[in-house]
Amino acid sequence: MALYLSTFSYTPEAWARMINNPEDRGKAARAYIESVGGKLHGFWYAFGTHDGYNLWEAPDNVSMAAVALAISGGGAMSSFETTVLLTVDETIDALRMAGEVRYRAPGAASTG
Repeated sequence: MALYLSTFSYTPEAWARMINNPEDRGKAARAYIESVGGKLHGFWYAFGTHDGYNLWEAPDNVSMAAVALAISGGGAMSSFETTVLLTVDETIDALRMAGEVRYRAPGAASTG
């Protein structure tokens, strides 16, 4: 299963609702990812550009996209971004494959 890092920010209205009714949203996040056969590895709030971060594991990109779309469509987030994380071994494999790609920069003369 692949790992995914999500950053999110709540709308002011969502923060106001949580101030009036505090709750552990990590429990909700866990239920969302488990509904597609995945696992929540972490849920953190933060200072800075984003209100929080999630580390998820999902069976595939489509499953993670379904969770991300459901959350984004819920209206409580002002932003929700998800990044696929690669292991070191996957990155080394990609580096090896990149050596086989014959990239040509835009405007560069074709060699063949």
